[in-house]
Amino acid sequence: RMARYVLHSCDWGALATLSAQEGLRGRPFANIFSLSDGPPGPCGGSGVPYLYLTDMEISVQDLEVNSNASLTVSLAQTPYCRKHRYDPQNPLCAHIIFVGSIVKVNDSEADLAKKALFSRHPEMESWPKDHNWFFAKFNITNIWVLDYFGGLKIVTPDEYYSVKP
Repeated sequence: RMARYVLHSCDWGALATLSAQEGLRGRPFANIFSLSDGPPGPCGGSGVPYLYLTDMEISVQDLEVNSNASLTVSLAQTPYCRKHRYDPQNPLCAHIIFVGSIVKVNDSEADLAKKALFSRHPEMESWPKDHNWFFAKFNITNIWVLDYFGGLKIVTPDEYYSVKP
């Protein structure tokens, strides 16, 4: 439940890839991406992290070589941690680490991704058309939850998707 809550509360996350760029090839590379699992509000989250991407972006170029990635989202970007004076590294300022791969969404899922992203990030609709933007999703294979002292909790994708947020 906490993993679903944190993802739905976040508008962006840090996506880590293995770099395919000259001089960095094979090294970890992290970048910030806007994301959404559904329109804001208490009942809108699907649990699927959707992204709006272009092949011009360097992390996307990395993903074209190796689609494996990790995605971290944290309540540090919400008022919750500031209100409680939790440092972003404090486990009480919950963060979730997803591992999996980035895949383009098919035509039947594109409308859902568009609604999820554009409802939270309306500016995206006006981004340059000649950049060939496309909708993608993070295909989750592993989930780690850090929301309290004592170490990570491992959550399976089946457990994650079966929870009502």
